[in-house]
Amino acid sequence: MNPLSKVRLGKTKLQVTRLGLGGAPLGGLFQDVPEGEALATIRRALPMGINLFDTAPLYGHGKSEMRMGRALAGIERGAFVLATKVGRLLAPVSPGELKPDEFDNPAPFRPVFDFSYDGVMRSFEASLKRLNLERIDILHIHDPDDHYQEAIEGAYPALAKLRRQGLIGAVGAGMNQAEMLARFAREGDFDCFLLAGRYTLIDHTGLKELLPLCVEKHISIIIGGPYNSGILATGARPGAKFNYADAPPNILEKVRRVQQVSERFSVPMRAAALQFPLAHPAVASVIPGARSVAELEENFRLMSHPIPAEFWAALREAKIIPPQAPTP
Repeated sequence: MNPLSKVRLGKTKLQVTRLGLGGAPLGGLFQDVPEGEALATIRRALPMGINLFDTAPLYGHGKSEMRMGRALAGIERGAFVLATKVGRLLAPVSPGELKPDEFDNPAPFRPVFDFSYDGVMRSFEASLKRLNLERIDILHIHDPDDHYQEAIEGAYPALAKLRRQGLIGAVGAGMNQAEMLARFAREGDFDCFLLAGRYTLIDHTGLKELLPLCVEKHISIIIGGPYNSGILATGARPGAKFNYADAPPNILEKVRRVQQVSERFSVPMRAAALQFPLAHPAVASVIPGARSVAELEENFRLMSHPIPAEFWAALREAKIIPPQAPTP
């Protein structure tokens, strides 16, 4: 599969590469990344031909956005597609007031949920400053799981206005669940969704309702978390992460079955994890995170790795992939 082939994002004019770069690890997800390594990783993606970069205020409490801004400074604006998010305002705190969360060594800010119209506009302006940009290509409503009404009545109208003004190119929503994204698809005019962890080799939640609906409405899906927080990269070992926590026994067993098929066909499990979601017509791109140049380059090689049709047939026969899921 060619990581650099481009597809149109929804009904917009944006063209994105099939492989993008997820920015959560560059904000210190689970483990801090040195500044130099983070900037080198972002800057390496561009000459490789990757053009889609995803970040958010939440990632490192602004650190990921600031690093994206520094790394992309001076790059011709049409050379990349930048996605960030709204729904968390960053309130300054002293370093001693920071509460532990999934980000290691974050910037001295406290994320505060705010999906109101005014909150979204303030978040957008703050992101522009951190990114050192005048416009953002894709703006997602970020994790409004318990805030649907405020998101559809406050955040969505704000994003729609920014799109009309040409300050953003696409209106999206990014979540770790498929059900609310399907509701957004029915009740708003969205261009794309970032679906994290819910359409992967081992989790097909998005397949039943969301993905067919997106095909019908010409909404593109960007796949985040293709390794399901790490277990599809590390394998079924003690402490392996699934959905940001230690994997439960049933997931460990499912991944062991994937590993058995992968070993039989000498196919890296990570290659299958990256390539599988892209076979669905709703899916435009996959954005695995990378915390180093080496990880970025490895993702590129894995996306390009040839996988025989017999491998996918074996996964289907083992009931790992459902019958209705298309394969590459």
